[in-house]
Amino acid sequence: PKKRIWKTIWKKKGYWVALKAFSLAKSLSTGNSKSFFVQQIQTLE
Repeated sequence: PKKRIWKTIWKKKGYWVALKAFSLAKSLSTGNSKSFFVQQIQTLE
């Protein structure tokens, strides 16, 4: 049962966390960290 719960959490939360972490790493590696943070602020608003 516990494993099933963690799988559900990973599918919902983990996916977005991994996606955001990947986007941040990609932006930093390409030197577009500023545009990434602007995008994050716009998303929050």
